[in-house]
Amino acid sequence: MFNTNSIKTKMTAVVDHFREEMKKVRTGRAHPDMLANVKVEVYGQMSPLNQISNITVQGAMMLLITPYDVANIAKISAAIRADQSLGLNPADDGRVIRVPIPPLTEERRKEIVKTASGKVEEAKIALRKTRDEARKDIKAAELPEDAKKRAEKDIDDMIKEFNTEIDKAFAEKEADIMRI
Repeated sequence: MFNTNSIKTKMTAVVDHFREEMKKVRTGRAHPDMLANVKVEVYGQMSPLNQISNITVQGAMMLLITPYDVANIAKISAAIRADQSLGLNPADDGRVIRVPIPPLTEERRKEIVKTASGKVEEAKIALRKTRDEARKDIKAAELPEDAKKRAEKDIDDMIKEFNTEIDKAFAEKEADIMRI
């Protein structure tokens, strides 16, 4: 019998990664994960924003960034402005940075959904790669032919299940993005 647990674990990891990526997609409300991809050059190296500051939500449409070292405020503001995909304009008062989240236009919402759908395709490709690797392992295994067929069917069932999970998560995110 071919053990499909490791394959299921890999596929679960793909879906979990997809869900984390969906958290980073902007929905029109403030969320600290919106700034998860922002990198700031401090002390001679690029660091993720959440490692050099505390990011909190202040109201539904405002992020508050409190740097651990106030000397980095200008660099943090510049890094947020430089990320054009966010379209944010931070303001600082010398101690903290306030990032107002502007309301999304219909056109921008559609653009964000299109970007998110690209992440759906990336996740499905990763699932297919995992399936293909598993099929190679099954063919290489010294198992009776019926056991190989059963294992392949189990993997196909798993991929259908995980594809459905990805589609469901995307549909929820799309509804959240398009909600005004």
